[in-house]
Amino acid sequence: MEIKEENIINIHNFLPHREPMLMADYILELTPENVITSFEIKKDNIFVHNNEFVEAGLIENLAQTCSSILGQSFFENPDADTKVIGFITNIKKIEVFALPKVGDKIISKASLVSQFENICQISCETFVGDQLLIKGEINLFIQEVKS
Repeated sequence: MEIKEENIINIHNFLPHREPMLMADYILELTPENVITSFEIKKDNIFVHNNEFVEAGLIENLAQTCSSILGQSFFENPDADTKVIGFITNIKKIEVFALPKVGDKIISKASLVSQFENICQISCETFVGDQLLIKGEINLFIQEVKS
């Protein structure tokens, strides 16, 4: 995948997460049904242990990537007072194949499987280069919170 700087979207515009719980740096592609994010593993990340990004970090990265699909409609107007909170309601299936190391840039891809209002099922996977690290299906619920 060729990443063009002019196409990179700041994920802060689509997720309420902030450091130290922000596990995605940029949105590389975003449509109503698909999203691709990138994240560089840094040594001070709370999910790094023995120079590896552990399973909980990979799952949180997937959840944040998936949330971008459903959350995009809430973030169309960055000046709006509406905030959202996302909840993982179910992890239907998860398979971990390898853990990335500090300094790796992971690419996560998610595709909407089904949606009913603010509840959705999303298929997702994360890679370092061509190596598949994790794949799964996650159900999410997004709750709107008015300021």
